[in-house]
Amino acid sequence: MVRRGRRSGRSRLVVHVLRPDQAPEAGRYRGEALPEAEANTAPTRKSTGSTRVGFVVSKAVGSAVIRHRVTRRLRHLMRDRYPVLPAGTLVVVRALPAAGDASSRELGADLDAAFRKLRVLDPDGPATGSR
Repeated sequence: MVRRGRRSGRSRLVVHVLRPDQAPEAGRYRGEALPEAEANTAPTRKSTGSTRVGFVVSKAVGSAVIRHRVTRRLRHLMRDRYPVLPAGTLVVVRALPAAGDASSRELGADLDAAFRKLRVLDPDGPATGSR
């Protein structure tokens, strides 16, 4: 997913998005095995289902308490943005070390900026969920 989709980096986050129209077509090779390059990068599920979001928060962000706090904040922020994403979109949010010291408002602003750059959110629409 990370290799196939598009990504947008901010100072605290990197957001990877694979929209349903970017996913490889399942029947494109008509029963043949996928080429080696595509066999390793194809999503594990069909992208026609529901939107899925994953988080990567490494030890570089901080101690376990800080990593879990960042994950909880990101999960809460994505909960507000989830209905706006197209159905079947796959999202991976990777926290950078600066995310450990960031407030929820700053993380939300980074998420919105990344989604707008990736053209997932409407550029003229209101910021979702930034409290």
